[in-house]
Amino acid sequence: MAHYQKLTKLLILVLANYLIAVASLHAESKRNNSISMHGKTKYDDNFQSFSYVNPNAPKGGKLRLHAIGTFDSLNPYIIKGKSAVGLHHGSGFYFETLARRSRDEPFSLYGLLAETIKMPEDRSWIEFTLRPKAKFSDQTPVTAEDVEFSWKILKQKGKPNARATWARVESVLITKPRKIRFTFKKDAGRELPLLIAGFLPILSKAWWENREFSKTTLEVPPATGPYTIKKITPGRSIVYKYNPKYWGRDLAVTRGQFNIQELTYKYYRDDAIALEAFKAGDYDFRYESNASRWATQYNTPAIADGSIIREITSTGTPSGMKALVFNLRKPPFDRLNVRKALTLAFNFEWLNKNLLHNGYVRTNSIFSNSSLIPSGIPSIEELKLLNPWRGKVPEEVFSRPFKLSESDGTAQNRSKLRKATMLLKKEGFYISNGTLYSQNNRPFRFVITIRSPSNERIALTYSRSLKRLGIDTRVRLIDTAQFQTLINSYDFDMVFGFWGVTLSPGNEQENYWGSKTSNYPGGRNWPGISDPAIDGIIQSLVSAKTQKELVAAARALDRVFMWNYYVLPLYHLSGQRIAYWKKVSKPKKVPVYGLGPETFWIINN
Repeated sequence: MAHYQKLTKLLILVLANYLIAVASLHAESKRNNSISMHGKTKYDDNFQSFSYVNPNAPKGGKLRLHAIGTFDSLNPYIIKGKSAVGLHHGSGFYFETLARRSRDEPFSLYGLLAETIKMPEDRSWIEFTLRPKAKFSDQTPVTAEDVEFSWKILKQKGKPNARATWARVESVLITKPRKIRFTFKKDAGRELPLLIAGFLPILSKAWWENREFSKTTLEVPPATGPYTIKKITPGRSIVYKYNPKYWGRDLAVTRGQFNIQELTYKYYRDDAIALEAFKAGDYDFRYESNASRWATQYNTPAIADGSIIREITSTGTPSGMKALVFNLRKPPFDRLNVRKALTLAFNFEWLNKNLLHNGYVRTNSIFSNSSLIPSGIPSIEELKLLNPWRGKVPEEVFSRPFKLSESDGTAQNRSKLRKATMLLKKEGFYISNGTLYSQNNRPFRFVITIRSPSNERIALTYSRSLKRLGIDTRVRLIDTAQFQTLINSYDFDMVFGFWGVTLSPGNEQENYWGSKTSNYPGGRNWPGISDPAIDGIIQSLVSAKTQKELVAAARALDRVFMWNYYVLPLYHLSGQRIAYWKKVSKPKKVPVYGLGPETFWIINN
C-alpha cells in the first residue's frame, strides 16, 4: 500500500511540474516574428515600436546629408562602379530585407517583409512567410519567387563576400505562394539564418531578370523601402522622396522612423570641403570622425548663436579596426618582424598630441570599446581554441593581451626606432648611405596610397619616421574611383582601411580575415591574410551557441590577429561626435549601435 502511495505522489508531482511548464510556456510572450543570435529577443511579437525611437515623431520636412567622392551606379550589390549613398539595405531607405535589425541589441532581427519566421533549434534551415501587403515601389507584390531570385543572382553575380555567404545555402524551396525555406549546408554556421533574414536584399525578379545585373546602371530599379528616388545628378547628388504608398508604414519595426519627407545626399570632393559646406548651411547633419577638425574647425557664428548644435554621445559599439594595411601578398610585408618594425615606427603619442588634439585612443583590439576585448591570460575556454595552434602562432598569444608599446612622445621616437632597427637586422636588412637594403641588395621602399586628404598629414608624418629607418616611403593621393579599382585588384603596398565590428561578430570576420577571401577581387580581406589558426577560430566564432562561447572565440581571434601584426592599428574616438542644425530633432535615447538618420525628424517645417 505504501508503495502505491509513493507512486501516486510521484505521478502527481510529475503532472504538476508538467502543468507548470505548460502554463509558463503559454504565459511567455511568443516570438514567431523575431530571431536572435544568442538567447531571446528583447521585444515580443506584440511590441509597438523600438524603445529608442519617438513613435509620435512628426512627419514631413527635408533633410540634407553629405557623402564624399562620387557615384555612377544605382546598384549597390556589385563590384563595378560606385553606388549612390542611401540605396543599400543597411540604411533601410530603399532596398529592404526579410527582417529588420534592432539597434539596441547585440544581434536581433524582427520581421519586415516577413510576417513570420520559423527556425529549428539546430538552425539547419529557416522559413519565412511573406506579408501579403508587401510591395515594390511599382506596386507589384513581393513574392517568394523574388526572394529566391535575389538569393540566386547575388550568389552568382554579387560582391565576393555576398557570394561566399550565400553559397553556404544548400537549397531554397518555395513551399507555399508566400512561404519560402532556406536549407543550409553542413557546418554553414549558426549565424547564417540571421544573415539570410537581415542581410539578403529582396530584389524585383520581374525588373532585374531581363537586365545585366553585373553592369552599373543609372536606371532606377523598384524597391520595397519607404523612399523612392526623386532625382539623381550623377556624381553630385541623389534625392529620395517618401513613398505615400509605402506598404510598411504601420509596422512596429518602422514606427517612429523614416519621418523625413525628402532626403538629399550631396556629394563633396573631400571632407574638408564638406565641413565648410555644412557650416554655410548647405546640409543639415554630420558625423565628425576627425578629432582635429572637431577641436579647431567648428568656429562659426552659427555655433555661437545656437543655430548649430554639437554633441558627443556614448555608445556601446565596438570601435572597429582603423588601420594602415600591409599587403601581405608582397614581400617583405609577409614577414612578422618587418610588420613589427613598421608598427614601432608609428609615433601615435606625438601625433595625437601635435596633430590630433589628444582626441583619440590607441586601438589595441579588433573589438576596442566593448566587452569582447581580451584581458589577462587566456581563459580555459580560449585555450581550448588556442592550444591546437601552439608553435604556429606567436607565443605572446598565450601570455598576455596585445598592447602596443608607447613612445616617449617626442618626435624622434628613439627607443622604438632602435627596436625596429634590431628587428629589421634579424631579417637581413642593412643600412648603406642612409638607405635600408634587403638581403637581395634591394632598397626598402613602398607607397602609401590614400583617398582622403584628411589622412595625408598622418601618412606624411609616418613616412618621415620611416625615413629614419632608411625606408623610402612615398605618399600618393588618388580619387575614390581610382582607389576602388586599386583595392579590387589588391594592387597596393599600404593603404588606410577600416572594418566595422558589432557586438555579435560572426561571418563578417571570415570575409575580413579568412583565407577563402584573401584573393577574391573586390573582397574585404585587404591584407591578404591566409592563416589556418585564424580560419579555425573564426569557425568556432561562427558556430558559437552561447554568449560565453562567442566571447571566448572573439577574444581568441583577437589575440592571434593582433599578435601577428597583420595590420598596423591606428586609433579611435571615445564617443560619437555629431553636429546638426537645430531644425533637426532626434530621440533622447541613444541605442547601443548609435544614432541613425532614420530616427530623425524635422521641427519648424
